Amino acid sequence: MDVVRTWAEQHLSVEDPELGRAGPVCPYVAPSMRRDLMWVGRIPGARPWPSFVRLVLRDAMELYQNLPPTEGGAAVLRALITALPDLKDYALIDELHAELKTPCVARGFMLGQFYPGCDEPGLWNKDYRPLDAPIPMFVLRSMMATDFPFLLEKPEWMAAYVKKFAPALPAYVRNVVVSRLMAGSIRDVEVYHIEPEGVTVDATHARTNDKPVPRRAASR
Repeated sequence: MDVVRTWAEQHLSVEDPELGRAGPVCPYVAPSMRRDLMWVGRIPGARPWPSFVRLVLRDAMELYQNLPPTEGGAAVLRALITALPDLKDYALIDELHAELKTPCVARGFMLGQFYPGCDEPGLWNKDYRPLDAPIPMFVLRSMMATDFPFLLEKPEWMAAYVKKFAPALPAYVRNVVVSRLMAGSIRDVEVYHIEPEGVTVDATHARTNDKPVPRRAASR
């Protein structure tokens, strides 16, 4: 779809000063498009049946894992987009995203929800809205090592992350993951902080169990 290509080329593939870090909004989009590894499907209609959209997304999960190439470095550049250009009620996007994120993560995938006015905050700048898009869509892609901050919410997400990346995880990431997985409901666990690349972390500290915990610095 032209609107998706234009958005990918003119927004996702370029720098945005509001993003909060250097580099393109998504550094994987341009190489994905150059290698023809971005696929787009379309669900028409202003009010598609939720059950139908759910079925399409589950089919997309099955299809995605077999899209070529399934091995090698280029495999992480694959993206499968399900666009709903006529959809009027964006609540459907959020509802299905919340429902299907866990089974996607369990397979080593990430499912992104995008639509006009999506107010999910950015990682580097909380006032930035990275999921604001010209039309509503779901984006299915490979889980990356840099997705760790987006998987802290649920133990099963972190377990899937560790399963995929355990051999290459930095020690501080393993420590946070283990702490989160072992934490009970009344125990505070270290908050994972990411600072933009090139920023020097000062003496500011996060706190957990009333003890100062230095902020972590990582590149994205």
